[in-house]
Amino acid sequence: MFGQKKLIIRLIKILIGVLSFWFIYARLSSIPNFKEQCLIWFSEPSMYFVFGLTILFMPINWGIEAYKWKLVTQLVENVSYKTSLKSIFSGICVGNIAPGRALEFAAKIVFFKPENRPAITVLHFINGMFQMFITVLVGMFAIYYKTVRSVENTWISYLVFSLGTLLIILFCWSILNVSIIQKKLQFFKWFKNIKQEQLVQFSIPLILKLLGLSVIRYLVFTSQFYFIYHSLSQTGEFFDVFMSISAYFMLTSAIPMISYIEPAIRAAIALFVFNGVNNNEIVVVLSSTFVWIINVVFPSLIGYVVILKEKIVIK
Repeated sequence: MFGQKKLIIRLIKILIGVLSFWFIYARLSSIPNFKEQCLIWFSEPSMYFVFGLTILFMPINWGIEAYKWKLVTQLVENVSYKTSLKSIFSGICVGNIAPGRALEFAAKIVFFKPENRPAITVLHFINGMFQMFITVLVGMFAIYYKTVRSVENTWISYLVFSLGTLLIILFCWSILNVSIIQKKLQFFKWFKNIKQEQLVQFSIPLILKLLGLSVIRYLVFTSQFYFIYHSLSQTGEFFDVFMSISAYFMLTSAIPMISYIEPAIRAAIALFVFNGVNNNEIVVVLSSTFVWIINVVFPSLIGYVVILKEKIVIK
């Protein structure tokens, strides 16, 4: 029985790797002339410095997220920062498999005790709301700024602004009422295992700390996008470019992504928000794609190594 279980876990690990990296390959293959454009971009020696710099930002980006994850989950189970980091990278890898990264939580919770996993599952989604709060809030101001400067597609901008306001209200209510959400979810079999002592509530100091860390992380990944964009194109004022980047991250975070065509969706959004700042389609698409490669593809490789090495306990 034990040998059978071990074999099943090994097969699951292999399947995760095959599916995750097949989806990554399929996404990159769906981008027209991607390989040719990369060769052109890297023909300039200065581009290696820019690419290297943005890669250095990647561990900072996910390192902050791992610290946030540790702070959130310690309300149920206190784990080391190293364990939290492994949980994050594994989640990135598995998240490639399903639309909207729906399976990311499944990889993250295996690093916690089986009896705590239902409660940790809820905290996974609540933790994501802190980053989304900052992303949507800044993105709303960016959409408003771009609407004031342009009369085109104003109805789309106002629609996005309205939906963003509703999302922020939802995030605020959820963050302040985690225990209520946990109780309501006990209608489902998986969440019935949440015990009374696992019902959590975020304190105001913890909420402020998590929001502060989310702001720092936001500045990190927006800087990555700006460095790559600026190296490819010198056009556009800094503030205009930053507003476009903020609008881009808001829309790509709020709109559910279908795994296979995710790069195409991201490229379409990038072209929409950069309209008027840079009309060079190749520059905008390459910038958004390289940020995705650095912040998702590279961490997925790390995450898969963690998954292969980790001893997973399943009940």
